[in-house]
Amino acid sequence: MILTVTLNTALDITYRVGALRPHTSHRVSDVTERPGGKGVNVARVLAALGHETTVTGFAGGATGRAVREQLAETPGVRDALLPVAGATRRTIAVVDELTGDTTQLNEPGPQTAPAEWGAFLDHYEELLGGASVVALCGSLPPGVPVGAYAGLIKTARAAGVPVLLDTSGEPLRRGVAARPDLVKPNADELAELTGSHDPSRATQDARRRGARTVVASLGPQGLLALTPEGRWRAVPPTHEHGNPTGAGDSALAGLLSGLVEQLPWPDRLTRAVALSAATVRAPAAGEFDRAAYEKLLDRVTVTGGTTAA
Repeated sequence: MILTVTLNTALDITYRVGALRPHTSHRVSDVTERPGGKGVNVARVLAALGHETTVTGFAGGATGRAVREQLAETPGVRDALLPVAGATRRTIAVVDELTGDTTQLNEPGPQTAPAEWGAFLDHYEELLGGASVVALCGSLPPGVPVGAYAGLIKTARAAGVPVLLDTSGEPLRRGVAARPDLVKPNADELAELTGSHDPSRATQDARRRGARTVVASLGPQGLLALTPEGRWRAVPPTHEHGNPTGAGDSALAGLLSGLVEQLPWPDRLTRAVALSAATVRAPAAGEFDRAAYEKLLDRVTVTGGTTAA
């Protein structure tokens, strides 16, 4: 079982408009709602790939109920979310159909009480007993300690469960120091962590700070991976136009599934890049265009080798 942790779950709402213009009213042509938050998106993609997945984190209020109701209708995903008094957040993506650009609005999430956080720690430790790997994903809701991910990483390591981290800012900095097996920042998050805008140098710095493997997401330029086995670069054949929301989550799903299946690194990166690009073509985060994904698998370019990193 793959365990994904989304402390700040969300109801993802996507609006499509003909053209997004400030200071005007818009007629929405299409609306989609999906259970979201990074780890939930990852779990939905993993389930579509055929992997048994459990999601945990917090859910509360009417929005939390909507998230759980939709998760119950998602084959292959087990809901292990904990209830909280506060209301689960909403994230709003507005897709401009003229330009293909997406504007994202993210609410902060519910205030989490110390007792709720303590209950989650116990719950998490129990879930690790059945997990082959765990992914810690996304932002922290108000009230959760900034070092939360660092603590969760240490708990996973003590249980002998490989742990992947995908977050940003101070939670990422503290989490890297706890020595996760893999971190997957985007270019901006990596630069904020290391102070370097050179991805090659920044990935080396992130490894020195504690991460065993660093996979940097470079948007349309693909992925850069620095691992104990070597360094690779994986690039999609073309720049996909569409909604990029959730593309990074799909890339993480590709890396997780490749780890569980014990694929060599070039195959893991190929899958991650193909899934990410195919997600841009999908209507909402946590989904991918399967036909596009299968075509892209043969067209992703991977360079590098197994020289010690």
